[in-house]
Amino acid sequence: MKTFDYARAGSVAEAVQAGGRFIAGGTNLLDLMKLQVETPEKLVDISRLDLARIEEREDGGLTIGALVPNSDLAADPRVIEKYEVLSRALLAGASGQLRNKATTGGNLLQRTRCYYFYDTAAGCNKREPGSGCEAIGGFNRVHAILGTSDQCIATHPGDMPVAMRALDAVIVTQRGDGDKRRIPITDFYRLPGDTPHIENVLEPGELITHVELPAPPQGKQTYRKVRDRASYAFALVSVAAVIAVEEGKIASAALAFGGLAHMPWRNPAVEAALIGQTPGTAAFEAAADALLDGAKGFGSNDFKLPLVRRVLIATLRDLTQ
Repeated sequence: MKTFDYARAGSVAEAVQAGGRFIAGGTNLLDLMKLQVETPEKLVDISRLDLARIEEREDGGLTIGALVPNSDLAADPRVIEKYEVLSRALLAGASGQLRNKATTGGNLLQRTRCYYFYDTAAGCNKREPGSGCEAIGGFNRVHAILGTSDQCIATHPGDMPVAMRALDAVIVTQRGDGDKRRIPITDFYRLPGDTPHIENVLEPGELITHVELPAPPQGKQTYRKVRDRASYAFALVSVAAVIAVEEGKIASAALAFGGLAHMPWRNPAVEAALIGQTPGTAAFEAAADALLDGAKGFGSNDFKLPLVRRVLIATLRDLTQ
């Protein structure tokens, strides 16, 4: 780890004016610093800011502070009752010890677990633009099959953001000039394209302060995660699903996927293939076809193509019975 300056912010305004990398739980950033994948010149400690509360909104939704620990969010009775998909996703991530430290804001910003990204001797356009992508043509078992480019095939590693994508969360930030932004999670992440090192739309010095969840959705909710072992493993494929059935037809559907792309993946065509249909094999296969339209494996991860189809269909069956 290289040396760095350290400052502790006493307020949000002080934090965004401090001119450094924000750190709270540090469950991802410190690992990257130890490996010298990231070498910030200055860390700004925001862990003591008043951003660790969960509050009810007038529309029936919730406002979640950026410093709410993952364990607290997963255990909150309002989240368990009204946003089961979010609680399940949080409990599927990391270990109990890490969930006690990891924060809501930091979870949204965690970086890929691509082997080549973590290996500073390997070519990685995400870590060092222009150095190439050794995952393409290399060992890419955990890598993306959707939204890829010839510059990067890394996946987003999160569980919580997948559930928040299905719930239409809004990310609230404060800029260095004092202005606030409300960014729908749909617009927050970027695909790799020619700039895989730019992963989201945050500006330098912009701080996530809260996440807003709209009123609870109708229907059944679940989060299903397929991984190499039962705990402390990142998703090969995951799905956050909210499905409502009325009078024998699928009335509404919200489906987001992890382990498949550079960001939590949501394709409106998948939901359109389901809404208005009678639950069953034909509708479920049509949704899977829509999801996999344009999908591409890169050798070691070809198994994800049939796997995600099976995971999606099994999830839909469970929620429509």
